[in-house]
Amino acid sequence: MSEGADLPVAGQIFDYHFLWKWQAEEGETEGRKKRPSCVVVVVANNEGQHVLFLAPITSKAPGSGRSALEIPETEARRANLDAGVSLWVVLDELNVDILEASYTLEDRSPRGSFGPAFVDAIIRGVQRVRVTGKLSLSERS
Repeated sequence: MSEGADLPVAGQIFDYHFLWKWQAEEGETEGRKKRPSCVVVVVANNEGQHVLFLAPITSKAPGSGRSALEIPETEARRANLDAGVSLWVVLDELNVDILEASYTLEDRSPRGSFGPAFVDAIIRGVQRVRVTGKLSLSERS
């Protein structure tokens, strides 16, 4: 990554090979397909690398016991997602990827982004899940 390059920010949507926890537990190391995924937060680690926490976006309604936030039609349009179908941001399962080492984040250009109020709702939702101890993380780098 070049010096001064734009870093991903919370709310941006990237097409990303998201690895579900059940896939990782079965020994898979790569997501089966690209899906839109939302950057929840970006932090710097001790080496100065940028650690991305990404939440998957799905058209499959969340099952009981899962935590997800339905995406309003206006937010779907803003993020260049299909506004004609119901979509959810999954809040209880994230991928953790180091930007500088990522082999999964191929296209570094976001397809769109959510508005600030919706991003805040996503972050608060993930924080609530984390406090309950039900947040599942799959490390990718």
